[in-house]
Amino acid sequence: MNLPIKNITTAALALLISYSAIPAVAIPQSNSHHLTVAKSQPLTDTLIVPGERVGPITRTTTKKDLVKLFGASRLVDKTISGPEGIGSFAATQVNLGRKRSLLVVWSDNTRTKPLDVRNLGTAWKTREGIGVGTGWSELRQKLGNFKLFGLAWDYGGTILLESSRLSRYQGKLILRVDAAPNAYQKYPNDYSAVLGDSTFSASNPHWKPLGVRLVEIVVLLNPEQ
Repeated sequence: MNLPIKNITTAALALLISYSAIPAVAIPQSNSHHLTVAKSQPLTDTLIVPGERVGPITRTTTKKDLVKLFGASRLVDKTISGPEGIGSFAATQVNLGRKRSLLVVWSDNTRTKPLDVRNLGTAWKTREGIGVGTGWSELRQKLGNFKLFGLAWDYGGTILLESSRLSRYQGKLILRVDAAPNAYQKYPNDYSAVLGDSTFSASNPHWKPLGVRLVEIVVLLNPEQ
């Protein structure tokens, strides 16, 4: 199947499919106020700057830097299968609580060059105030009458940023939406009308009753070409 994704950073978009279902690892409970880790500080910077940084994590951040920033006890290294089970990628889960946790995906096994940051909690926001959980009406206000892929397939719900007011983030940010879990049962006709690998306008009236919200953000730092 020829997919209309040539204007998207395809490597990172494909990785989105592999990693979007990876759960965050809970921080072990402790009676102390903070885990005792050398040089780590409570995270207060939760700003996403597409293509540049996710809080203190930048294009040049290494695994060693993550240890300095957050403490080794908050990090879990993983090796994750690539798209369709082909290849593998090194990743590091950063456990900062449900709202602030994230996953750093590395360009290679040395963990010295971040490919992207994903699985972001709801505390992370762009300067426009966009984050996981942002509702459909707010997205429409901030992105305009954008286009997006239909639901329930590999790239389902991915917003085509080049068609939006945030076209400057093309190649730096991936945003993906989904309908509410019960949308198909409650509104089967509307749901079926926006299914599949076609592109749809955000002004399509069938989106409105489905309880659509932003479910995934991927911040590209060193996207592979």
